[in-house]
Amino acid sequence: MCYEIVSAIVAPMSAVTEPRISPAPPLSPASRRHPARDWRVRFGVLTLIWGFSFLLIKVGTQGYAPFQVTLGRLVFGTLVLAVAMVWKRERLPRGARTWVHLTVSAFLINALPWSLFAYAELTIPSTLAGICNATSPLWGMTLSLVALSEDRPTRRRVAGLGIGFLGVLTVLGAWQGFHGLDAAGMAMALLASLSYPVGWIYVRRTLAGSSHSNLSLSGAQLLLGTAQLAVVTPLFTTLPTRLAVVPLLAIVALGVLGTGVAMLVQYGLVAEIGPTTAQMVTYFIPVIATAAGVAILGESLSWSTPVGAVIVLAGAALTQSRPKAST
Repeated sequence: MCYEIVSAIVAPMSAVTEPRISPAPPLSPASRRHPARDWRVRFGVLTLIWGFSFLLIKVGTQGYAPFQVTLGRLVFGTLVLAVAMVWKRERLPRGARTWVHLTVSAFLINALPWSLFAYAELTIPSTLAGICNATSPLWGMTLSLVALSEDRPTRRRVAGLGIGFLGVLTVLGAWQGFHGLDAAGMAMALLASLSYPVGWIYVRRTLAGSSHSNLSLSGAQLLLGTAQLAVVTPLFTTLPTRLAVVPLLAIVALGVLGTGVAMLVQYGLVAEIGPTTAQMVTYFIPVIATAAGVAILGESLSWSTPVGAVIVLAGAALTQSRPKAST
């Protein structure tokens, strides 16, 4: 759902795994237009899939426990990547060290944040969950300034962090004492958004430069996340007394589309247009999540929510921007 889910593995290793290709002959004007249109269509599809994921989580929790929603999501997402691995004749990674690191990353990037979002949406609207997800780049920048020596604080980044967290306070209605919001639900959604960059930094430190393919590592990571939820879910939930069809379909769509297909689409975008441009999908997700929550689920929307979301996105974009090189 979040850009870091895929870029945690794709971006650090792109320089290692990308083959050197000889220059291609010039393209005709018609052939130039088609690839551009193609990646923009896939960019839009990915934005819609991840934006609607928060609505699907909300619908799923109306019939099943949050852990069951997350487990179902992981199961169906893993099946999609397993089919892709068989199609491309990929194998799971080898080496105990790699599997240990993938176990940690599966917890931080998949099992923990997805479970937290599912629990959060029991008490907060899907629109707020989608906006909280947009704070992930802010948390990531804050952590990377501390944990990654190559990331240095600049005035632009510090300003972006300040603006972004001001947007969070606006969304929460801090001047009203956070009136009308469930504190526990908001805390879980923000903690889920924090978990993504923690996992990203961990992967960057431990798995960057791995000889295994992105698909192989991601498939193994989802498999491990599924195993983690398969152990936890029976301990904290009971089997549903009836089969809720619509919530079940939402969980299937969340796993197949919001996890498996979305990750495969994101791989193609990162390879074709680079991680920087592909990362822009993060800033459209809360827009889709808000529109879907209001239009389909009938969730209420105060003025502070969209205004705060714009401020959050502006701050996040500022933290990710780079000053132009002087000539």
